[in-house]
Amino acid sequence: AILNVALAAKYSDGDKVTVYVNKVGPYFNPHETYHYYQLPVCRPDKIEHKSLTLGEVLDGDRMAYSLYNVQFKADVENQELCKVSLSDEDLTAVRDAIEDLYYFEFVLDEIPVRGFVGHLEEGGFLPHNHKVYLWAHLHFNIEYNDQQIIYANVSTKDRSPISLDGVTGPFDVTFTYSVKWHQSVTKYEDRGKRMRDSSFFPKTL
Repeated sequence: AILNVALAAKYSDGDKVTVYVNKVGPYFNPHETYHYYQLPVCRPDKIEHKSLTLGEVLDGDRMAYSLYNVQFKADVENQELCKVSLSDEDLTAVRDAIEDLYYFEFVLDEIPVRGFVGHLEEGGFLPHNHKVYLWAHLHFNIEYNDQQIIYANVSTKDRSPISLDGVTGPFDVTFTYSVKWHQSVTKYEDRGKRMRDSSFFPKTL
């Protein structure tokens, strides 16, 4: 679908760009995946799924609409997505996911966008450090050429993660996001190569 130029989406300034949440799972086992909304994260009151192609179903996709409000060529500095009150059970689920190096996959204009749920810091022998952090802010970088989206990724730019060490529920977390649009000279029909050159997974593990 990525290279189907005839069906390529074209946007006018300010048009909504739908961000779907998809799957989540351990980085070192990309075949083990769960629905993103199984984590205690920001989700709509009524979860609506995107109708999937057979290929997407076979890939284990589980795309659902997100709360992210992204508009074509509209930068966003700091927008609140939602507040979540994490119970002890939620905190255990999030810590486990971060310790297993869970990454998420969103989909924006048919482009898979991946990032880690949190950050695990380990070091030292005696005493052994083991610190778990949650990324509560996501920064979307989106490249465009004329009226079309060429590439997108997320980073945790300029924000500190939230420490989950010694925290008990109920623990309130405010999830936020920002968006930066970048002009690109890459043609739409060449965007598949742009994505392959920026693979989230290393070529070898």
